[in-house]
Amino acid sequence: MMAKKWTLLDTQDDVLVTNLAKSLNISIVLARLLVQRDITTFEQARTFFRPSLDRLYDPFLMKDMDIAVERLKTAIDNQEKIMVFGDYDVDGTSAVALVYSFIKQFNSNIEYYIPDRYSEGYGISGASIDYVVENGFTLMIALDCGIKAFEQIGRAAEKNVDVIVCDHHRPGDALPNAFAILNPKRSDCNYPFKELSGCGVGFKLIQGYSQKYNLDFSELAQYLDLVAISIASDLVPIVDENRILAYFGLKVINKNPRIGLKTILLQSKVEIKKSPNDIPIGSIFTRDITISDIVFLIGPRINAAGRIDTGRNSVNLLICNTEEKAETIAKMIDDYNKERQVKDKFTTEEATFMLDNDPLYAQQKATIVYHPDWHKGVVGIVASRLVEKHYKPTIVFTQSNGLITGSARSVKDFDIYEAIDKCSDLLEHFGGHKYAAGLSILPENFPLFKERFLKIVAESITEDALTPEITIDSELDMYEINPKFIDVLKQFAPFGPNNMTPVFRTNKVMYVDGRVVGEKHLKLKITHSKCRDIYDAIGFNLAEAYAKPIIEGGHSRFDIAYSIEENEYMGRISTQFNLKDILLHENEV
Repeated sequence: MMAKKWTLLDTQDDVLVTNLAKSLNISIVLARLLVQRDITTFEQARTFFRPSLDRLYDPFLMKDMDIAVERLKTAIDNQEKIMVFGDYDVDGTSAVALVYSFIKQFNSNIEYYIPDRYSEGYGISGASIDYVVENGFTLMIALDCGIKAFEQIGRAAEKNVDVIVCDHHRPGDALPNAFAILNPKRSDCNYPFKELSGCGVGFKLIQGYSQKYNLDFSELAQYLDLVAISIASDLVPIVDENRILAYFGLKVINKNPRIGLKTILLQSKVEIKKSPNDIPIGSIFTRDITISDIVFLIGPRINAAGRIDTGRNSVNLLICNTEEKAETIAKMIDDYNKERQVKDKFTTEEATFMLDNDPLYAQQKATIVYHPDWHKGVVGIVASRLVEKHYKPTIVFTQSNGLITGSARSVKDFDIYEAIDKCSDLLEHFGGHKYAAGLSILPENFPLFKERFLKIVAESITEDALTPEITIDSELDMYEINPKFIDVLKQFAPFGPNNMTPVFRTNKVMYVDGRVVGEKHLKLKITHSKCRDIYDAIGFNLAEAYAKPIIEGGHSRFDIAYSIEENEYMGRISTQFNLKDILLHENEV
């Protein structure tokens, strides 16, 4: 297990923290967490703890929103043929389901198109433009893609097809010749929040339409579940407007989930309440569905359809209105997910073997691994797993349609998109974010790309960035953990990028009991000399490093880095520590 550094965040201005704690009547630790999130006043705290749809930004602050809404209105009034196009991942398919469902209320001349990952690749393809032109569509709405589709959008314009781009990926220096481009990251766009998901940009389009043509906002609430799914799965920051959208989207999922999502959750063994009196209040499920559930239960299944077969199946499930049909599609997607897991495991093992037997790899600051027969649908997942294991910027490549295509994942504080951009003259296509990207290369350019990319990373990445880090929000004495503390802490949710679940450090906890579960996870009971309570703690993948010294070796006291969560078992809810790491002291034996 790779050693991790523990970094305690700045304790912040003590006077500011103390004053905020008094004004909110909360503990110093909780006030410190707020200040770390730039929440320093009572009013800011109220806004944070009580999200409101009234605080969503005016969609018309986004560049081109006015002309996009007018063009959509014209297409609806004239019953033009409208094509809704989206990428094959969760963000793209949820965006298509949202925009398609909204427009279909007013115009039945509408279809949706999800490209085939293998024959067409990412984004707007030539095949999709051919289909749009040959079938008489006059308006195309491209979601979660399009910002770099110069050739394809140019061809559409030549054939009198207007394209509205709704994207959130970083634009290049130039923009395609689209009718309208909605992207808050445009350099000429003054929209106050830049981190919307692709589905979030699609939501702003229908919000703008509804606002201009006097449709009740309550009609849009049913789509917030799809926005929440995209926010969680695409790992965009859950702050500002995304926090509001995710907060209310989770409420929709818990209280009135669309049939497709309900079916996915039931197949994931999430149970529905037997009676309205069951807890938690406000959810049809026996526990609240969280952002983590979207990330680990919903997102992978929706993604699996596009990885193994076609993302159209995901859209079909998300817009489905009958339980029987939803169960059929969900079962098929669940089977795809199981197949994806097998391919993922095999590819990860093969990639690990290749790296372990590469004599040059130990000196390299980045990971590049390639096999022509790997499944294109799992290389991104494998890249993430290799980052977890080796903690280096990573690109995993396979071969598809005559090109070497790859998925890139990065480590904290290293912009892998920027590093790839410096090799753009060698690439056929690329796009993405700071921490994740996709790219394709002609086979003859691959050796030069690999050499240059490894050199760029070696020259620009710091040793500090190559060491996995546990960021600790605050030190915490166990006696401070009480029902009020837990209740306020829960209100920090929904958690995600830029508002991660707080991690605490407690020193010299005392071992009470322990065992290994699932062969690699560490299950402990711990307490502290200043605390009467005994807490359950679970350390996923920590057994190999710590089971023997703690359970067998007599390390009765040690430091822990952990988050606090509620564990539900047999209808009983208890506080549990989720251990991130353990620090043993040699003299504590």
